[in-house]
Amino acid sequence: MAVRKVTVIGAGTMGSGIAQVCAQTGWETRLYDAFSDSLDKGFSSINDFWMKGISRGKNSEEDVKAWSRRLLRSDDMKEALEGVDLVIEAVPEKIELKKAIFVEIEKFAPKDAILATNTSGLRISEIASATNCPERVVGMHFFNPVPLMELLEIIEHDLVSEETLEQTIEIGKAMGKTTIVVGDIPGFATSRLGVVLGNEAIRMLAEGVASASDIDTAMKLGYRHPMGPLELSDLVGLDVRRDILNNLAESFGDPSYLPHPLLEKLVQSGDLGKKTGRGIYTWDKDGKSDRDDL
Repeated sequence: MAVRKVTVIGAGTMGSGIAQVCAQTGWETRLYDAFSDSLDKGFSSINDFWMKGISRGKNSEEDVKAWSRRLLRSDDMKEALEGVDLVIEAVPEKIELKKAIFVEIEKFAPKDAILATNTSGLRISEIASATNCPERVVGMHFFNPVPLMELLEIIEHDLVSEETLEQTIEIGKAMGKTTIVVGDIPGFATSRLGVVLGNEAIRMLAEGVASASDIDTAMKLGYRHPMGPLELSDLVGLDVRRDILNNLAESFGDPSYLPHPLLEKLVQSGDLGKKTGRGIYTWDKDGKSDRDDL
C-alpha cells in the first residue's frame, strides 16, 4: 500500500508524536483535534522537539521546513479525513469515546482507508464493532515518546483482514518501527506487563521500601531497563496507567490488577505526571526530583 496522506485523531502527547513521525516519514499528515488549545499544545511540542534536534545536530533547519510543510492542523473532522489512506486514532482511553470517534471516521474516511487505534489496552474488536467495516480496523500501539521509541505493537482481532494486517506491518516498517503482532487480549503484551510492574513499584514506594529514584535506579542498573517504572509511569501519564489497570481488573475479573490507592490518590488530585508538572516526581525544566509529600 502506498501511503500518501494520513490523519491522526487527537493532538495529545501520543497523537502529536505519531503525527510528527508520519510527517517525518514523508506523508502529508493532518493532525485533528476538536479543541484548538490542544492543537496549539500539540504543534508546540512537535516544534520544540524539532528545534532541540537542530541544536543537537540530529536534524537540520531544512529538515524541519520540509516536515512542517507536510504537517497540517484541522478542527474539522470531515475535512481532515478527506482522501486519506490511513487514520490513526489517539484519543483518551475511554471505550465509548473511541467507539463514537470510529463512527465518525467511518462516515468521512475513504472506503479503502485503514482505520487504526492507538489504544494501549482496550479490545480492538469492541472498537471495531462500532463500524460496518471491522476488517479495516486494526490496533497500532505506539510508545512514548513516539519519535524515539522503536517498538510498534500491532494488534489483530478475529475480523481484521489479512490484507489490512499485512499493510499495517509495512506501514510500521516505513515509519522506522520494529513491529510485533499480538492478539486482541486486554493489555496486549506490553501494557499488561508494564502497568503491573509500575503498580507494584508504586506499592513499594507507598510502603517505604525505597525512594522513587532508588526504585527506578534498581530497575535501570539491576535489570538494564532504559527507564525506571515510576519515571515511565509519570511520562505515560498516571491517569492513563490507572485506566489501563481498571480495564484489566474488569476484563479479567481479577482485583489484583486494581490500581494501588496511592496511584488513585495522585490521579484524583490532578497530579498526572510530567504533563502536569507533578506526579510521582516533581518535574520542571531541569528534569525531575523526588517528592517528599507522598
